[in-house]
Amino acid sequence: MEIKVKVGSIKRIRADAIIMCVYENMKRPRGDLSIVNKALGGAISDLLHNGEIKGKLAEITVIHTLGKITADRVITVGLGKRNELTADKVRSAAAEICRALKNKGVKRAAIVALGTCSGMLNPREAGQAIAEGVILGSYAFRKHLTAKDEGEHIETILIVDRSRAVVTSVQQGVTEGTILAEATNLARDLVNEPGNYMTPTSLAAEAVKVAEKYKMPIQVYDREEIQKMGMGAFLGVAQGSDQPPKFVVMKYKGNENNDIDIALIGKGLTFDSGGISLKPAADMGDMKGDMAGAASVIAAMNAIAQLKPGVNVMAIIAATENMPGGRALKPADVLVAMNGKTIEVDNTDAEGRLTLADAVSYANKQGAKRIIDIATLTGGVVTALGDVTTGGFTNNQELLDAVIKAGNEEGDKIWQLPLFDEYKEQNKSDVADIKNSGGKAASPITAALFIAEFIGNTPWVHLDIAGTSDISKTRGYYTKGATGVPTRTLVKLVTSLGK
Repeated sequence: MEIKVKVGSIKRIRADAIIMCVYENMKRPRGDLSIVNKALGGAISDLLHNGEIKGKLAEITVIHTLGKITADRVITVGLGKRNELTADKVRSAAAEICRALKNKGVKRAAIVALGTCSGMLNPREAGQAIAEGVILGSYAFRKHLTAKDEGEHIETILIVDRSRAVVTSVQQGVTEGTILAEATNLARDLVNEPGNYMTPTSLAAEAVKVAEKYKMPIQVYDREEIQKMGMGAFLGVAQGSDQPPKFVVMKYKGNENNDIDIALIGKGLTFDSGGISLKPAADMGDMKGDMAGAASVIAAMNAIAQLKPGVNVMAIIAATENMPGGRALKPADVLVAMNGKTIEVDNTDAEGRLTLADAVSYANKQGAKRIIDIATLTGGVVTALGDVTTGGFTNNQELLDAVIKAGNEEGDKIWQLPLFDEYKEQNKSDVADIKNSGGKAASPITAALFIAEFIGNTPWVHLDIAGTSDISKTRGYYTKGATGVPTRTLVKLVTSLGK
């Protein structure tokens, strides 16, 4: 799909459909909508008056023009209440438009800059939101399907405005939104891959592709090198699998100094059986997505390299499987992490935090000024927040506030959970410095506190995306399956640091 921005009158554009926005409680058409309404003999105002068009968010109404204007159809899309409009609602509306048009034979559609007439969005914000909504909402993972995709696909979206200044700003937003949305879809592709295709070696290869495309330095360490670095926690998880582990370090250099302004660390479990503490068979297949944190980091680096913020970024992924077998990690085993801390393995299914312990230790050793880790870490966060909100944890409120702000801009909801000292009692071990599971009670908190033991005083945010990395049915611009969360949030955060 191609998204173009053009100066012109929406009424005169040659297209299979033109798309106009309406709001709740709109009494009469205004602006371009009024012009099109007049050309259609008042059809839109009639539909508003009789309540067939209500303006509810993402409500779609198709009106055939019968030759009265150049386009074959006028499609109205609801944006909800005018004074409550956000960029995220425009994203959702744009996604719904694309899905609605798929089976109507529309290949070329023109759209106004949704939301700008409300005064709630500027043209750049509107352009970015439309591009993101269109690209994200059109996503489908069909790589392993042999049947042909049914239905037409939009080939061109034209965003049209009569003001050249508006068009220039919209184009800036479209450019950024396209980069962010395509990066998110890259993350979705990686997470949706089955575990027999997305092995640790394959995940590392995907990171190499991104690095080579944008000329970023990258190092992929194998088992022997990982052993030399003393990553006993990571290797403990990896020892049960025949798939070799990979430790990936990718760098983006946005300024001349050698500081690591921020390290992005993604959990990279390409399949998690639970190990000896085997998961129930039901829904175990979903654990192919236990590398969603790693996918979001690789995808974020893809976008960061294109947007070129003035920040130095290090991306880190400890990629492995967690499998049962004769060599597998056992409950009550003791591991030694890279920083020398000893860990009692209380539950082999609490494996992600073991890999992260060595990954964050590595980031600290390299001198990272800030650390963000992203992980599908606990079922407890799903119980607490469902598939709508990511759990956020921090030792530095300013950094988490910046992450939440970036998430709000991109529609990724993040809710802060506490790290009170009292919860640390659950992680205490009688035989080692710490154990890897504090039990079911407050499990997202005790998991975060485990990672915090390897952070020290470095400003740090932990994002538990176990609920938000995947959804069971399409919602807004999130299509069924992998969501790509929080790719766009990470990019927004890094670009904000660059400012």
